[in-house]
Amino acid sequence: MAGSKLLALRARVILPVSQPAIEDGAVFISRGRIVAVGRWRDMRRKAPAQARDLGEVLLLPGLVNAHCHLDYTDMAGAIPPPKSFLDWIEAIIALKGGWGYADFAQSWLHGAKQLLRSGCTTVADIEAVPELLPEVWTATPLRVLSFLELISVRRRTRPATLVRQAVQKICSLPLGRSQAALSPHALYTTNPELLKLARRTSRRARWPLTMHVAESGPEFGMFCHGRGAMFDWLRKNGRDMSDCGARSPVQQLAHLKLLDPRFLAVHVNHLAPGDATLLSRACASVVHCPRSHAFFRHSHFPFAELHHAGVNLCLGTDSLASIGKDGRRKPELDLFAELRAFATMQPGLSPEEFLDLVTRNSAAALGLRGKVGELTRRAHADLLVLRSNATAESAAESVVHTAPDISGVMIGGEWAIEPTR
Repeated sequence: MAGSKLLALRARVILPVSQPAIEDGAVFISRGRIVAVGRWRDMRRKAPAQARDLGEVLLLPGLVNAHCHLDYTDMAGAIPPPKSFLDWIEAIIALKGGWGYADFAQSWLHGAKQLLRSGCTTVADIEAVPELLPEVWTATPLRVLSFLELISVRRRTRPATLVRQAVQKICSLPLGRSQAALSPHALYTTNPELLKLARRTSRRARWPLTMHVAESGPEFGMFCHGRGAMFDWLRKNGRDMSDCGARSPVQQLAHLKLLDPRFLAVHVNHLAPGDATLLSRACASVVHCPRSHAFFRHSHFPFAELHHAGVNLCLGTDSLASIGKDGRRKPELDLFAELRAFATMQPGLSPEEFLDLVTRNSAAALGLRGKVGELTRRAHADLLVLRSNATAESAAESVVHTAPDISGVMIGGEWAIEPTR
């Protein structure tokens, strides 16, 4: 834990995100939190004697990854782009069936290291193997919000038992930098009883709640029309299909009263008329994963409709089991790469708005508004040091469109990666 001694960092440009970029700026830090941000000339009189000048660098907040599957990191390149979404589901089920605790633990840790060195300091991770917690938390400086995955297809275990077991696990975890919450996997892998219990439990505990929503065409057709490949496949596997055929996935979530300001809908690649308005009125957030979206060759992400409706939009990396290779190179978890991919596919936003997708918007979605994703007074001292010759005027554009040269990463006032000159 960072001490109470005042730490001053000076940089050629500071990009707080919460305010315009600052030329020749400084950040003061104490007890792991930011106590002041501004121009060096205005702050120097209050600076400690050993203020650290980081030199020709750009200082900005650590990125906030709104959706990830660290468990699956070592599956990078293992599944080629599938012919259908169902083919991918069957492939990953087979892969997971051949793994044990040690495989998942190693994979999780590899993913955490990739996120850290690529500038992510906070991650919302879907945890399929809760036995890994809290040991993996202690092995990374990242702020991790672990969403324990809930799946109930064949009702082998009662929904109440599944939720109770997950809550017991969460309550057994130590208080600290990392936390846990619930994640019903998706509408098609759960049932209304489980979703209502998860909703009730999360609201009572004031936890965020996240789900994969309307990710694929087959899922959308299954709920809207009560037919299709996914409908047939799940019915054969023993799922009760009585919740299908009447509503879109978003409408079903609204019907079950899951949509609220703490709800993170991941993917949302398909919308029925009025769905964007439902999400916006509930103040729910939507998480888009650009490289995963491209891997599955999903239809065009309805960004314009969601943005026009005022939905809080965030970006995530998803898992490396659903990101294609770059030539022969295996992909790595990299939120900056997701940002560049999104900016290429969805032009029209300002650089500052693009940057919000991986900072302030994601922080708000996770209930961490003002605590991470921006350099502002009382926020956690989570920041990145980038070697850069960008000016204050071009800083945001440079960060969005150029692969960063990361020199240092700080989390909670401590250097996770010590800056080099």
